[in-house]
Amino acid sequence: MRSYFLLIPAILIVLFSMSFNDADKGLKTENTFINKGLTNFKIELEYLKNDAELFSENKISVGKLRKTIRKTRNSFKEIEFFVAYHYPEFTKTHLNAAPLFHIEAAGTTAYTLPPEGLQVLDELIFSDEAENEKEEIKTITNFLYNSYANFYLSALKNGLSNGKNKTLPLRIELIRIYTLGVTGFDTPGSLNTSEESAHAFAGMKNYITDDVYFKSFKTEKAIQILDQTIQYLRKNKDFETFDRIEFYKNFIQPLYEELGKWDGRPDDLKNFSGWNVSNKNFFKADFFDPYFYTLLKPSEDSEELRDLGEKIFYDAGFSANGKMSCASCHLPENAYTDLNSKSLSNVEGKTVLRNSPSLYNAVFAKRFFYDMRAFYLEQQAEHVIYNKEEFDTDYEKIVARLNSDKNYKKSFSSIFKDKKITKQNFSKALSSFVASLYSFESDFDRFMRNEIDISEDAKKGFNLFMGKANCATCHFAPHFSGLVPPFFNENESEVLGVTKRPISILPLELDDDRGRINSSVKKESSWIYENSFKTMTVRNIALTKPYFHNGAFYTLEEVIEFYNEGGGEGLGLPMKNQTLPADKLNLSEMEKKQLISFMNTLTDISKPTK
Repeated sequence: MRSYFLLIPAILIVLFSMSFNDADKGLKTENTFINKGLTNFKIELEYLKNDAELFSENKISVGKLRKTIRKTRNSFKEIEFFVAYHYPEFTKTHLNAAPLFHIEAAGTTAYTLPPEGLQVLDELIFSDEAENEKEEIKTITNFLYNSYANFYLSALKNGLSNGKNKTLPLRIELIRIYTLGVTGFDTPGSLNTSEESAHAFAGMKNYITDDVYFKSFKTEKAIQILDQTIQYLRKNKDFETFDRIEFYKNFIQPLYEELGKWDGRPDDLKNFSGWNVSNKNFFKADFFDPYFYTLLKPSEDSEELRDLGEKIFYDAGFSANGKMSCASCHLPENAYTDLNSKSLSNVEGKTVLRNSPSLYNAVFAKRFFYDMRAFYLEQQAEHVIYNKEEFDTDYEKIVARLNSDKNYKKSFSSIFKDKKITKQNFSKALSSFVASLYSFESDFDRFMRNEIDISEDAKKGFNLFMGKANCATCHFAPHFSGLVPPFFNENESEVLGVTKRPISILPLELDDDRGRINSSVKKESSWIYENSFKTMTVRNIALTKPYFHNGAFYTLEEVIEFYNEGGGEGLGLPMKNQTLPADKLNLSEMEKKQLISFMNTLTDISKPTK
């Protein structure tokens, strides 16, 4: 168990307190359930604070402390949909942060800070080393209590922000439960997923029945589904045998669609989240809004612009040597990868630093490249254009070539109604094409939409992926990448301890690539990002070998075995900050085959029609 809490400068604590006291001054909520829930959570935190103190003094057992943290977390879950929606940054950073160190900027200075809140406590208190972590548990609990106490006092004084749309928090909570709750992401120590989810659904039910806003809707069907869901969760408590397919099809999706009928207010999330509020099923192509992730606006996009972007994509004339196009490293028949361990450079016989990731669904990201150095799709292309080992050119030369080609001039003039060709319009065309390459028509998507059936092995593989195998705590559904739910507005990178070769080949050595710590984003030059790489999607994974940033693993069997052993740290290699749990997964040979069977159902390289 890592020691999470370090000494934090006193000035930061003051800044945190000030930010809590400056909570949004919205109208005071009319929902008495929320008021009671906020108070109840504060009371439970007081009990937890007291028991953490007693535990540090050896006056109560770890079993007693575990009961207290469970009650505390359950009380939070009943109001999580409200607090996490209206105060997402406060919740994510201070109430229920993932147990990972993070970077926080204060002016021109960036601080490396430990995680805080309920997730960290869940991992610590339910670990085998809880007895050795008494002081740290007490410290984190005190921090959590003080953070929430400041927030609570501000809420009493200034009221709570209620937003414009009261059903969006409920629908977001359904996404949160399915992607972070029942996967075990939110309960890394206890895996108390069913009980906590039941409390979350109970909170949503009480909110609907208590708030006058919902009196104008026909709520009977939603209440019925909520009651059935709570009963199901109370009966199905085992983490490993929990059927996440049945749970989605019979409870999550019907309620998600039913609540979607109530959305009559403006979209509070338009500029904050990549989720499309009009979506009716997690596994449909419209779940994400591609224009949230690119500088291209919907009003600017068109079939003609995509066709122009596609032409540019395959044109080698834009590279300095006239031999390299985007398609040189991104072949459509291979889900826009090149099947090389590391992509070839423009110098014969040499390669670039890493291999080429798939472009299918690549638009759905807030950071690009394995080291996450680019923040927009357009910026990603710019890095390739200027890279000495790739296109080795610049926009001035590209624009000059476009102007010298009468067909390009005609296309640009027709689309942009402007005789002048600019790098911005060039980027828009290329982005339009890449943004069209998303694939949510795989066998698994269609199965989850009740259009076809898949094999029993694939079904079991999905439940393993979402449960015991721990895959979905990094490869979040439904994109199955590090695009973080429920708002899908940030990307995660992970430290896995990837080796130079498959682990069956000795000696075992860590790969030399230091990853994100060496990117051009200076504030991320921190030890927590050493050997850290962006979590890519596993959609189309059957077509995108070899795997990992270094392309060192050629089969899915090799990849699964690496994870089964707990990554580099689990294999005994020295790691400073591996974010992948080093514990062995203990997957059977049959379970490994079932995982692969599921991942094979994620193949879809059909070009969507917009």
